[in-house]
Amino acid sequence: MPAISFQSVCKTYAASRGAKSPATPLKALDDVSFDIEEGEFFGLLGPNGAGKTTLISVLAGLSRATSGRVLVHGSDVQADYAKARRLLGVVPQELVFDPFFNVREALRIQSGYFGIKNNDAWIDELLESLGLADKANANMRQLSGGMKRRVLVAQALVHKPPVIVLDEPTAGVDVELRQTLWQFVAKLNKQGHTVLLTTHYLEEAEALCSRIAMLRTGQVLALASTSELLRSASSNVLRFKIDGELPPALATEARVTGRIVQLPAHGALEIERYLAAVREAGLKVEDVEIRKADLEDVFLEVMATEKGKKWQMAI
Repeated sequence: MPAISFQSVCKTYAASRGAKSPATPLKALDDVSFDIEEGEFFGLLGPNGAGKTTLISVLAGLSRATSGRVLVHGSDVQADYAKARRLLGVVPQELVFDPFFNVREALRIQSGYFGIKNNDAWIDELLESLGLADKANANMRQLSGGMKRRVLVAQALVHKPPVIVLDEPTAGVDVELRQTLWQFVAKLNKQGHTVLLTTHYLEEAEALCSRIAMLRTGQVLALASTSELLRSASSNVLRFKIDGELPPALATEARVTGRIVQLPAHGALEIERYLAAVREAGLKVEDVEIRKADLEDVFLEVMATEKGKKWQMAI
């Protein structure tokens, strides 16, 4: 039995009544179907507005699907919502906290929502594992954004759910928190917990996730193991640094981050063509290297797929 099963899930929002001109309904999810197996570390990737958070909201029971079903260990999130929600621990994107309690009190109250008494031993372990032990008696209002994010993770795990859902858990937080969080979550995954992760940090998804689904405009464009996605990349990547602007002919093909330029490299002749064009433009090339395509390269290739078509892996 899958840990999570999305079965032909659609979500449509009605057009705004206040719009000056007629507007068509927004289809946030369009026939989304895939299973996440028990014990998987699964990545859900896509650009802003792809439907990732909407899908998680449907999973968590915060939003009702227009059609289709979502099951958590066989329990329907609508028909059997109480059981389904006990099986889930969800870390939302937004920083949501109660300003009237300290950290330990917030975790005790969260335990009470699930009918769990005398949970202090597990709460202590969570506080220690997430670097919150010295903040246990601090009021939530006194915490930094990163510390509040840690408390959200602890709240999601306080009832020891078999399925952990992390919606952009490391957005805007420091490197220390990211490392602490991933060490702890990876430990839970090894113990058998299923993890569903959405993130814009694709290096995290590549390092952590065994399988990945990529969404765009509410549709699943790619669904495969991380290793299969990486093997399917159509080219290697030429990477170098320059001072100045690329020639227009190269700029349309390149991914530029500050001084760093990255171009798809299908062969030696193409690499020489790129470098010759840069030299002819009077630019000095530094730190030239050729690397294998990473998940970010695959992601950009998938997102460039013609609208209405699914990406085909070239394996």
